[in-house]
Amino acid sequence: MIGLSQEDETERILKGGTPVASRIIFHIDVNSAYLSWTSVENLRTGAGPDLREVPAIIGGDQKSRHGIVLAKSISAKKMGIYTSEPVASALKKCPELLIFPPDHELYRQYSHRFIDYLKTLTPDIEQVSVDECYLDFTGIAHCYQSPLAAAEEIKDTIYRRFGFTVNVGISCNKLLAKMASDFEKPNRIHTLFPDEILRKMWPLPVSELHMAGRSSVRVLHKLGIHTIGELAHTDADLLTAHLKSHGRLLWEYANGIDDRPVESLPARAKGIGNSTTLSKDALTEKEAAPVLRRLSESVAKRLRAAGQLAGSISVEIKYSDFSSSSHQMPLEPPSNAAATLYAASLRLFRRLWNGDPIRLLGVRTTRLTDEDAPIQLSIFDIDWEKNEKQQKLDAALDKIRQKYGEQAIRRGSEVTAKKP
Repeated sequence: MIGLSQEDETERILKGGTPVASRIIFHIDVNSAYLSWTSVENLRTGAGPDLREVPAIIGGDQKSRHGIVLAKSISAKKMGIYTSEPVASALKKCPELLIFPPDHELYRQYSHRFIDYLKTLTPDIEQVSVDECYLDFTGIAHCYQSPLAAAEEIKDTIYRRFGFTVNVGISCNKLLAKMASDFEKPNRIHTLFPDEILRKMWPLPVSELHMAGRSSVRVLHKLGIHTIGELAHTDADLLTAHLKSHGRLLWEYANGIDDRPVESLPARAKGIGNSTTLSKDALTEKEAAPVLRRLSESVAKRLRAAGQLAGSISVEIKYSDFSSSSHQMPLEPPSNAAATLYAASLRLFRRLWNGDPIRLLGVRTTRLTDEDAPIQLSIFDIDWEKNEKQQKLDAALDKIRQKYGEQAIRRGSEVTAKKP
């Protein structure tokens, strides 16, 4: 692994607790969360061994959809076992492998303790999964000698209180903080500031870039792009031609560009959304689009029932390997029209999807305002009249369905044509 030293350059960047960057973001990730949390509980109750010390995995029933490796110990990883691998395949590599089933209720409890502790430090926390979050350190920087000192204190306190370890990535934006936390594990702190990208990130294989899925990596390899640095120096238009808007996103990430804010938990709660786990993985946009449409219609209906308009929309994708990602965009003007939400969600999907099989899709709206509140329009809002007509049409459809049932009106694309 390249550029993992926490000494000379890190100390220069963080010297005196005054970072060069205008904002400091931490990405905090529990090391092998499911396995760690099961191990801590085993040690607490005497129910079993510390799975972190032996070849072990957290996995499910081989006959079920969840019959894959969800988490693995370091020794299991050394035997070639990887996350999302079928349990049967893992057993062939290591017949003496210890297998514990997942306990999601237990994981929720440990996740709550983990996040609740961090919330005692700052409210500026965005939880992105059960075992990882972003923390905007900027507002509390004055309380610590340096970001590095704060990260050490957070890391050590979590281990002392709860018995599991975390990695902490430090940078000026979410993307670079995430990349930093994925460097050498476990129980480590890494920085990845813009002037460290050349040494620490660009030499890495392009497959290690956040959001570079297997399908995207195959395309990049065909283009002769094998490192993140090569991707960063590739013409963005070429990438867009081969990978659409996702190619542009990868180019931005390879160059360390990411202006997403840390969205705190209270802000995320003030919204309306819906998600669904697919009966089988979606492999194409054609399979995903109808799901996004149904989700958008469901969210739009709930918005109208609440008498609210959405000023922002986000799409979440969870892949077959249980990794997930999300992206958001503003809605101007705010809307609760199904067609508007669907168009925006499809646009986000195209930018976000990395080409890998999709297990779950979600659509969420935030920045809600009352339906009858005045809306400030600009001269560029040319579709406001069309948007208003769509909202009225949706409201009329709501009344019909409420009176005659949900199936009273259906889209033609949802009705299977009968042969004459």
